[in-house]
Amino acid sequence: MRLISIALMVLLPGGAANAACTCQCVDGQMQALCQSAIDLPPICPATSCPNAPPSIAPLKPPVLPPLGTSQCRQAQVCDSVGNCQWQQVCR
Repeated sequence: MRLISIALMVLLPGGAANAACTCQCVDGQMQALCQSAIDLPPICPATSCPNAPPSIAPLKPPVLPPLGTSQCRQAQVCDSVGNCQWQQVCR
């Protein structure tokens, strides 16, 4: 039993797994954004997001999605006070 507990601690690290993930407004909906595809996303609160000012997504050359993701797109990401910027979001 102790061996199983040790194995789980190694395979499933605690709080550090969410360290690279944040909850942010993406195209008007609250979503978890992570730095790596292997990070465990947090459960984001159901809050209303500020309306982003209308704008056109910047043109970006096609790139291969990072490991663990299948597609990327440009999305408006807004912070809690309504400052929005275009970022590449991959899933």
